Amino acid sequence: MNGKVYLVGAGPGDPGLLTIKGRECIAKADVLVYDYLASPALLKYAAADAEKIYVGKKGGDHTLSQDGINDLIAQKALDGHIVTRLKGGDPFIFGRGGEEAEVLISKGIPFEVVPGVTSAIAAPAYAGIPLTHRKFTSNVAFVTGHEDPNKDQSSIDWEALARGIGTLVFLMGVKNLPHIVERLLASGKPADTPVALVRWGTTLRQATVTGNLGNIVEAVAKAGLKAPAVIVVGGVVSLRQTMQWFENKPLMGQKIVVTRAREQASGLVDRLSELGAQCLEYPTIEVVAPDDWQPLDAAIDSLADYDWLVFTSVNGVKYFFERLFAKGPDVRALGHLKTAVIGPVTKARLADFGITADILPKSYRAESVVAAFAGQALQGKKVLLPRAREARAVLPVELEKMGASVDEITTYVTHPVNDGATDLAADLRAGKVDLITFTSSSTVTNFKALLPAKGWRDLLAGTRIASIGPITTETAEKLGFEVDITADTYTIPGLCTAIIAASR
Repeated sequence: MNGKVYLVGAGPGDPGLLTIKGRECIAKADVLVYDYLASPALLKYAAADAEKIYVGKKGGDHTLSQDGINDLIAQKALDGHIVTRLKGGDPFIFGRGGEEAEVLISKGIPFEVVPGVTSAIAAPAYAGIPLTHRKFTSNVAFVTGHEDPNKDQSSIDWEALARGIGTLVFLMGVKNLPHIVERLLASGKPADTPVALVRWGTTLRQATVTGNLGNIVEAVAKAGLKAPAVIVVGGVVSLRQTMQWFENKPLMGQKIVVTRAREQASGLVDRLSELGAQCLEYPTIEVVAPDDWQPLDAAIDSLADYDWLVFTSVNGVKYFFERLFAKGPDVRALGHLKTAVIGPVTKARLADFGITADILPKSYRAESVVAAFAGQALQGKKVLLPRAREARAVLPVELEKMGASVDEITTYVTHPVNDGATDLAADLRAGKVDLITFTSSSTVTNFKALLPAKGWRDLLAGTRIASIGPITTETAEKLGFEVDITADTYTIPGLCTAIIAASR
């Protein structure tokens, strides 16, 4: 038998807290069996042909019983598969990983345990609560907030917990919070003992409610806090007043729509996520190669005839060099050319190929590129401009006025994407969107096409719009959008800075 099972802790929710070994086990799995609390973002590490089976348990709604899960992973392994059982938090801390291991042992199936970062530690840490502190306590206890309902009597020594443990951490105890509080108070825990509940700890949905044993039940009910949450009881909770850091992020909890092409969205999504925003990806365009490479191929064959090579986007750089290399030449074919780029990101992408741009304008739009050429002798010079089919005409027209001969070559094409139109409308209607970002005129145009023809303005009521620059803003306003934020620096960092400033 070649089958084997990896019992892997997925961590508490933040995908970045997955261990390196855990990621390796996901990648090598033939079968991935995962829980409700295991971040969906981790599934991207699985092989494309891996079988992915969801067995989540949520508030009594069980996709599969624990016995069913045990049988499933065992049978998949007996069939000769590598099985990765992905469990939220740590598999051996209230994760029933021990029960799964016992079944595997009984059937002679080899297995390994890969510990994960438990929410018992991580959620309080992200809420600014250290579980131990020399000024407060040097001991901590992890307690289930939901004991086996088939037990005749509780195995929890409530009096020992109330008297002898400095910090108590209850997992899966939100529904039983009144009972937990009642038992601790009855066992002698003072009513003014600080308490915190941390919901969806370490994720951008994190929310924390604090109080004490005397008022926490009322505070949680008032806040409407639901499972999943970790309950922390003890003096260390008071440190949150000065030590909280995660929930202080400037965009924490804001739901922001990203309309950029999916293959380019990661930079904006990563930055906004770092700032605390929940990103809803609704790409309105996709970037693809042109239908006909012949014009670009002809330009590449004639590179010796050109004096300047001008790039107005990262996509232009990407597709130009892909085609250059596909035809056989390398960057030495460009050695005689001077180069100009529209902005620092395009400059950095060009530098990836070992070429330093000769011209970088002060601001990042076509008009600024034209201005940057003012000191150049362009009369009789030949300029190669590989860019999008839909690009504005400003640059080639103005360069030709300066005496240059410009070959504008379609190097890539943007196509509208409308797969998420129904979900987008539903999110807007439900008030789940705080801000919409536009990073180009094409994202604006295609976003408008995703909205219903009638009543689209009502859908956007209360939702702000942020634009990467004045050209994009102009396009949006012509289409009837009210733009609330326009970046002063026409880059992704500039857009994020403008959003932060408007959120203060």
